[in-house]
Amino acid sequence: MSHNVSHKIILFDGVCNLCNSSVVFIIKRDKKDVFRFAALQSNVGMVLVNEHDIDTSKTDSIILIDGNKSYEKSSAALRIAKELSGAYPLLYGFMIVPKFIRNRVYDYIAKNRYRWYGKKESCMIPTPELKSKFL
Repeated sequence: MSHNVSHKIILFDGVCNLCNSSVVFIIKRDKKDVFRFAALQSNVGMVLVNEHDIDTSKTDSIILIDGNKSYEKSSAALRIAKELSGAYPLLYGFMIVPKFIRNRVYDYIAKNRYRWYGKKESCMIPTPELKSKFL
């Protein structure tokens, strides 16, 4: 893989509107340019999923790859929040909540996201300046 190791990679569901809006949300607040993005459905996404032995039937929303570690669900969301500008790093405090409780809340949102936010037929096409953020 030829991605820059200093970047943390966020794998997202390319057909989910909520996921795409969360990608846009993260990019706008990623002032330190920490993150790179890849759709789970993309070639890069599939290689990373295999490399990290991630079961996408269990996790189909957001996955954070940080070096040789991968994080899913609420752990990914909170680790991402820690890097963002503004007050979002304060959310990292929720890491003290037991993972099964955090993930239950996360799963509830993930399960209902298509119903609440709709579903796109294809991945979003990033603008040229955003394209550099995608693998």
